[in-house]
Amino acid sequence: MAVVLGINAVFHDPAAALVVDGRVVAAAEEERFSRRKHGKIAVPFSTWELPERAIAFCLDAAQVGAQDLDAIAYSYDPDLVGERPGLCDDGWEQLRTLYAREAPGFLRSVIGRFDADRFRWVPHHHAHAASAYLAAPFAQSDVMVLDGRGERGSALFGSYRSGTFEVLATQRLPHSLGLLYEELTVHLGFQRSSDEYKVMALASYGRPRFLADLRRAIVHDGSGGFCAGPLAFAQLAPPRAAGEDFEEAHADLAASVQRRLEEVILDLAAWLHGRTGCPDLTIAGGVGLNCVANSRLWAEGPYEHVWVQPAAGDAGTALGAALLTASSLGDPVVPMTTAALGPSWDDEEIEQVLVKARVPFSRPTDLAAAVAGRLSTGAIVGWYEGRSEFGPRALGHRSLLADPRDRSNLERLNDVKGREQFRPVAPIVLAERAGEIFDGPLPSPYMLFVHRVREDWRHRIPAVVHVDGTARAQTVDRAEEPRIAALLDAFGARTGVPVLVNTSFNTAGRPMVDSPNDALELFGSAPLELLVLGPFVVDRRSFAGAAGPDQ
Repeated sequence: MAVVLGINAVFHDPAAALVVDGRVVAAAEEERFSRRKHGKIAVPFSTWELPERAIAFCLDAAQVGAQDLDAIAYSYDPDLVGERPGLCDDGWEQLRTLYAREAPGFLRSVIGRFDADRFRWVPHHHAHAASAYLAAPFAQSDVMVLDGRGERGSALFGSYRSGTFEVLATQRLPHSLGLLYEELTVHLGFQRSSDEYKVMALASYGRPRFLADLRRAIVHDGSGGFCAGPLAFAQLAPPRAAGEDFEEAHADLAASVQRRLEEVILDLAAWLHGRTGCPDLTIAGGVGLNCVANSRLWAEGPYEHVWVQPAAGDAGTALGAALLTASSLGDPVVPMTTAALGPSWDDEEIEQVLVKARVPFSRPTDLAAAVAGRLSTGAIVGWYEGRSEFGPRALGHRSLLADPRDRSNLERLNDVKGREQFRPVAPIVLAERAGEIFDGPLPSPYMLFVHRVREDWRHRIPAVVHVDGTARAQTVDRAEEPRIAALLDAFGARTGVPVLVNTSFNTAGRPMVDSPNDALELFGSAPLELLVLGPFVVDRRSFAGAAGPDQ
C-alpha cells in the first residue's frame, strides 16, 4: 500500500493531491492559499513555482512527511516535448521544459530530501485521463481528454477496461480546440486561460450565423483527430478591448464557436464509441468544464452515462498523476465520492477566529430556519462549511446564496462579485426534487452540466434561469450534505421553492474564500447581509454590538 503525492505546476492552476492506499485523502489548488487567481505570478506559465502550500496541506491532512512518500508524481513529462515549430517562438516552451526538468530539485527545497527513484514524470494528458477513469464510479469507461495543450498534443482518446488503459487516438499540436477557444476569449476582450466560461455565457445571447465559416475551418478527420484553424476572428467580428461594450457580432461569434465545438465533440464521441461500444464515458481536460457542450453530448451522444472530473482543468492533473502512480504501484484505486477535499476548520477554530476578529456573532439553535428566514426576505448570504471544494465550482461549501424567486438577485450578485451582467448564476436543489424542476443529466453533484428549466418553474425561480431557458444546476444528496440540505428544506417549507441561488464565494479576480479569515475579509468589503461560518452567524445588522456568542 502506497502514499503518493501528485503535483501540477506546469501551465496554470498549480495544485497538489495525496492518495493513500488508493484513496484520495486531500487535494487543493495553490490559489486557495496564495490568494492569487489560478495560482500564478505575472509571467505566464511559471513552472518553477511549485504549489508549496497546497503540498504542505496535503501532507498535513494525512500526517505524513517526505520520508513517508512512496512516490511523487509530476503531471508533465519534459522528455515528450520535442520540437514544435510555431509554438515555441517566444521561448516560453523551452523555458517551461527547462524548469520542469528541475522540478525534483525545487521540490527538495519544499519538502526535504527524497530518493530520486521515487519521482515520476506523468505525461500531462495521461494524468488528465487518469483523473477521469480512475476517479469515476465506473469499472470501465471510454475516456476523452480535450484541453489547450500538453507536451505535444491537445487531445487524447482511450478506453479503460480490466484495469488497463489503452490510447486509441491523440491529436498533435498546433491543432487544439482548447487553444481555439482561448484565442476567441482574448479576441472578445477576456483573459486567456481563465475566462472561457464568460464566452460560453455570452454565446447564449447570440445567433450562430458564422457557423458555415467555422465548419470549414474546424473539421473532424474521422479517425479521432481534427483540424482546428487558424481562424481570422477579426473577419467575422471586430476585436473587443476589455471594458468596451459588446456588439451583436461578438455574441454571434461566441455562439458560432460554441456550436461548432459541440458538433466536433459529438463527432469525436461517435468515433470513440464506434471503436469500443462502451456505454460509459469519462471526461477531463479544460474543455470538460464547458457544461453546455457536456449537456449536448449527454443528450445527443452515443453514451448512456457521462461523468466529468470536477477538477477537469489542469489542477486535476495533480490528482490524476497521483491516482495513476498509485495504481501502477498495485493499489486498488477507490473512486471519488466528493470534491470536498480541501482544508477545513472545526467549530472551535472558527469561534476563535471570530472572537479574535472582534465581530458580533451568534450560534442559532436552528441554523437552517434562521438563515432561510433571512434569505426569504432578500438577504445575500455567505455560506462557509466543511472542507473546501477541489476544482472551480462552488458546491455548497464556499458559496454565496440568495433567493431565486427575485430576478433582481442576479444583478445584485453580479454587482457584489464585480461580474458582467450577462453572466448567469446557478441553482442548488435537493436531489430528490431536481427532476420536477430541471430536465437534464441528474443527479448533478458537481455542476458540470446545464439543465433545461421546466416551463412551469421558470417564472418561480427567475434569478437562476439563463437567457436560453437553462440553468447549471447542482443537486444535493441529503445524506452527504446534511447542513445545506436542511437549509434547502427550511427555505422550501417557508417559500414553497426548494431551490437557492448558489454562486462562488469570491469577487472578481480573486479565488474562492478558503479560510474563515478569507470569508470575514470578503464579508467586510462586500454588501452581504449575512455570513454563516459553520454553526455561527455574523449579521450585518449586529455590527454595533459587542463580540461574543449569543444563543
